[in-house]
Formats: sequence, C-alpha cells, structure tokens
Amino acid sequence: MRLQKLTKLPISQRVEDLVSRLTLDEKISQLVDTAPAIPRLGIPAYEWWSEALHGVAVQTTVRQGIRFNGTIRFATSFPQVILTAASFDAHLWYRIGQVIGKEARGIYNAGQATGMTFWAPNINIFRDPRWGRGQETPGEDPLVTGKYAVSYVRGVQGDSFEGGTLGEQLQASACCKHFTAYDLDNWKGMNRFIFDAQVTLQDLADTYQPPFQSCIQEGKASGIMCAYNRVNGVPNCADYNLLSKKARGQWGFYGYITSDCDAVSIIHDDQGYAKSPEDAVADVLKAGMDVNCGDYLKNYTKSAVKKKILPESEIDRALHNLFSIRMRLGLFNGNPTKQPYGNIAPNQVCSREHQALALQAAQDGIVLLKNSDRLLPLSKLGTKSLAVIGPNANNSTILLGNYFGPPCKTVTPLQGLQNYIKNTRYHPGCSRVACSSASTNQAVKIAKGADQVILVMGTGSNSREGGPRSFEPAAPREAAGADNCCIKSCKKTSCSGEAGGTALAQIIFGDHNPGGRLPMTWYPQDFTKVPMTDMRMRPQPSSGYPGRTYRFYNGKKVFEFGYGLSYSNYSYELASDTQNKLHLRASSNQLANNSNTTRQKLISDIGKELCEKNKFTVTVGVKNHGEMAGKHPVLLFVRQAKVGNGRPIKKLVGFQTVNLNAGENAEIEYELSPCEHLSSPDDRGLMVMEEGSQFLIVGDKEYPITIIF
Repeated sequence: MRLQKLTKLPISQRVEDLVSRLTLDEKISQLVDTAPAIPRLGIPAYEWWSEALHGVAVQTTVRQGIRFNGTIRFATSFPQVILTAASFDAHLWYRIGQVIGKEARGIYNAGQATGMTFWAPNINIFRDPRWGRGQETPGEDPLVTGKYAVSYVRGVQGDSFEGGTLGEQLQASACCKHFTAYDLDNWKGMNRFIFDAQVTLQDLADTYQPPFQSCIQEGKASGIMCAYNRVNGVPNCADYNLLSKKARGQWGFYGYITSDCDAVSIIHDDQGYAKSPEDAVADVLKAGMDVNCGDYLKNYTKSAVKKKILPESEIDRALHNLFSIRMRLGLFNGNPTKQPYGNIAPNQVCSREHQALALQAAQDGIVLLKNSDRLLPLSKLGTKSLAVIGPNANNSTILLGNYFGPPCKTVTPLQGLQNYIKNTRYHPGCSRVACSSASTNQAVKIAKGADQVILVMGTGSNSREGGPRSFEPAAPREAAGADNCCIKSCKKTSCSGEAGGTALAQIIFGDHNPGGRLPMTWYPQDFTKVPMTDMRMRPQPSSGYPGRTYRFYNGKKVFEFGYGLSYSNYSYELASDTQNKLHLRASSNQLANNSNTTRQKLISDIGKELCEKNKFTVTVGVKNHGEMAGKHPVLLFVRQAKVGNGRPIKKLVGFQTVNLNAGENAEIEYELSPCEHLSSPDDRGLMVMEEGSQFLIVGDKEYPITIIF
C-alpha cells in the first residue's frame, strides 16, 4: 500500500526525497554507467549503457543492461540505419522504433535487463564517406536526419507517430548522440579524443545542430550523449553553453546527459583542457552532464568536492535527472508485469509481425543504382542457372552492420537466391574481399557456365567505430568479365538486416519493385584530397575547397543525393495554393543588406504571427507509368535564384512516400512555412530570409516563389 501511495506522487517529489537520503559516497556511486545497488534504500543496481541502433543489441565485450541468456535469446535485427534511411519513409522509421522499444520492454519483463536506457540513435551528419560510422546514421541531410531522430525516438519511447501523447511514462529511453559536430574517429594521426572541430556558427546552425534540436523539441528524447571531440576549443562534455544553455535552456531538454565512454577522462588525460582529474570532473558536472560512461567520476568526484572546486549541489542536480529517468521507466514501481508496458510478453520478441517489418525495411531501403538494357528484373522462368560470386554472398554477419544483437533469423543473399533458382552454384572468388586475381579462376569457370551471374561485392569490415573507412571497397572484379561484358545492374544493399537476402532476391526476380533513394552523395575518388578534419560545409573556390554534401558540394558526383532507379517510371506535376508572391513585411520592417546587396530580414524580426499566416500548401501529382506497383519517395527541394555567398545549391524541405499501382496517379501535399523552409542562417548563425525568387523543385518540375518585404 505504501508503494502504491508513493508511485502516485510527482516524480520530481519522489526524486528529491530519494536524493536527500543518500550519503555523498552513495551519490557518487550513481554517477557512472554501472551504478551499484544501495540495499539500505532498496535501490537496485542499474546499467545505463544498452544499445539499440537497429534492433535491441548487446556488446559482448562490455557490461550492458541487456542479456540474451534466458528465455529470450534473439531480437529483430533491422537494416543498418543508412539503408533504412534510403526509404525516405518516416512512418517506417517510427514503426521500427516501436518494435525496438517493445522488444526492449519484453526483455525487461522477462527479467533479462538491468537497464532500459538505449544509446541510440546516432544522428551525426554523414559529411564524409571515409567516416566508418556513417553507416549508423540517416545520411548527410539535416532534415532527413532530424525526421529520422523524431520518428525513431517517438517509437522507442512509446509516443504516437504525431507526438504529444507520451506523458511521463517511458516504454524505453532513447538517447541522441553524439552531441555535437562529431564525425571523425581516426584519420592520418588525428583521433576523436584529441580532435578540435573548428565549426562556423553558420554551419552549426544549418547542418550540425538541427537534428539534435529536432530530437529534443519534437522527439522529446529522454537522453543525449555528449561527444569526445572539442568544438572550437571546448570539449563537448564540458561545454556549459552547449549542454545547459542550448539543450536545456533554449531547446527545453528534459532528460539525462551521458558522456561517451571515457570522454571525461580524455578532457584531462588526452586533451589537456583540464589541469587535473578533479577539474575535469568539475567541468563536466557544472556544464550539465549527468552520468559518466567510465570510472572517472567514481574515482575523482569526492576529491573534487573536498578541494571545493565542485559543490555537492551539482551532484544532486545530476542525480535528479538520472533518477527521474529511472522512475519514468517505472523501475521503482514494483512488479514490472503490473506496469503500463507489463503485458509485453517474451513471445512478442521476434514475432512474425516484427520479422515482416524487417523484411519491408530491407525491401524499401535497397537502392537500384544501375539497370542497363533493363536487365532487371530477371525472369524466374527464363533463368535456368545462376552463379553467385563473392566472399560475402553467404555471410550472415555482414548483413548486420555494427551494434547488432543476435537476430531472430538470417537469410543471406545466396540463400535468398537459391529459393528462386535451384540450380545455383556458389564460389567466394576470394577468401576475403580484397584479394588477388589468382584466386578467382574457379569463380570465373562457374560464372561462364551460368545463365546469369550475381556478384556480391564490397565489405563492411572497415566501416566501424574507431577507424577510417577506405574510400572504395575491393571486389572480385575478374569474375565480372566472364562473358566479356560489363556489369549491367548494380544495387546498394549493404547491411540490410536479418531479412536482407530475401529482400535482395525478391527485387532481382521482380517480386518487389525497388524504390530506395540515396541518403548521401557518392563522391569520386578525387574527393579523398579533401582533409577529413575540414568541417566546413560551404565551398571556398579561391582555395579549391569543394564543399560537402549535395547542398554545397560543387564538384563532380558519381551519384546524387536522392538518386535511385525503379522498375517503373514516375512523372510529377507541381502546384501551390498560394500566389507566386509572399509578402512578409513586418511592422518593424528592419532590413539589412548582405555583401551582395540583397535585402534580407531576420526571422525573429518577421515574428511568429506573420510566419504562421504565410504558411502554404504545395501539391505534387505523381503518376506511375510502369507495369509494376511501386512505393516511391517524393522529394521536394527548394533553390534560390541567386547562388553563391554561402547559399545552398538546393536543400530538401519535404519528403513523403506514395504507393501506386501500375498506371495509377495520386496527389500528396506538403505544408511549408516560409520562415522555416525558405530561410537560411547568416554568418552569425541567425536565421534570415532574403528578398527575391526561390524555386520549389520535384524531379524536373519547378514552381517559382517570390519573397517581398
């Protein structure tokens, strides 16, 4: 009865009472990721570190909050995030988050979890193809990345797709990482522990920060992870302006902030930013960080208090955030099966519904890059024999990427193809992906004897945390020349999850129409001349710096952001419910001129009322001209009439997917706000709007909008 009464009290009141009962030593013990039990108060042990990047996972080399050693031994493994992002389907991302949160709670209910805080999603911008962790992210575009963050977090935590229904109770806790401007692990002697990212206020405002702002304000994420690196001289985990002023103050973050693992120690040991270990501890707690992945706070917080460089009130502040999350998860409310999510049983983990969603995610994310002479889809009846070549064709692990758990069931590309063509012969070609031609003779022989040859090329072994990624994966190219012809079709299918082999085979043999589109630019080999340490997004023609991502890169491209083929052709019509002219004259009417004498106005001066009044709807008509039904992402861009001076070449302002039968057409709508979608930051990082013409773009269609002050 007493427990029932206590659980009805406000969480803030419960936490305040709990923290007041702790000794200093007990308080300090709770500031690290492996928080021990406090038996005298009935506080159980807790593991803050668990992973769920694309499915509930466990890292076998460290202690984490999830175990697969009981009645539940597997979890649904979705495609790696970069492939899922290629679907451009926010509702799919939400449903994946829902499954991950539900399976996490099911594992907890089964008694196999000592933590329900998951350190995902990774929402850093994939600005350089050499970053090994780019596979973990939704790509290079801030809008896509932000939408992914919101959808995933809402799904994991138990909110609705539209948001606003969560309340205090969490299904599981999501944590957006790595805050901020983090995307370099190790490059030419520069590692993530000592890297000082020099980032302009303009690039922070329109590239690096928007995904985190969306994650906090729209997604209502309950966790943030601060990154190893420094930004403009200040370590992220010791940056008061970043953690407390920006995230908590300006964005309204209500949750806990964890360091990346050992990120506190490097502030003193590697970066030399703090003069002593105690200074490092004081710096991060005063900045607003709450829990340390590692032991630095356990080892040096007490001495920092004794030296009077850290007030105990900062420890209490951190503990308030930490215990609030544990209470929002219902971990102090008694029998877990009696809680709001207590009906999630073990048999819901790896359910047929969840595995079907993993297959759909793989189907929708695979990108068809090339299809010369319309070679694909292959005929199921006309293909009598098949040769499958490549060391990864029968490798189930390579489908899973990184940060993965034990999958429910895996189907490799070879197995998926064998389900279609019984006369399928396989040869790895090489013992590993990078090998000499001398080991491919047998593969060539097998290829010559088959009706069709499928090469499973590339590798994920060098796409990992802690190391750089080679620019182009090696492959057994000799087998491609078995018939003295070129490769006529090519798909991006890496890390497609437990059902990746099935999805690939279905697309190759026409049982699914591919619709994925690249969420990042594919650069030419020459791009490797650009230093990874250069964080600038915008080009600098005078020095030959080409800029980064589709918004600013002015060089040649192998494939564009948003590129992807289908077995169908689609056409568009573009219209708007507004006049071509938008009048945004505020009462103050204070105008400024930039260096190009273009009149511009601060969004803050235009005001919320006028911004809201001038929202407008864009209607896109889409028609499927093909002979197959297809799911098609429709991407809406905007470009300014004037280029240069830091303006993007174009930028994405909306995306939706539409399912169309053969010959069918439909209309989809986008609601745009000129103050949000037609603005950009100036060199102070302040959002401004320029007077003049801009163009809405879908495919080859454009619609002009003129802004008048």
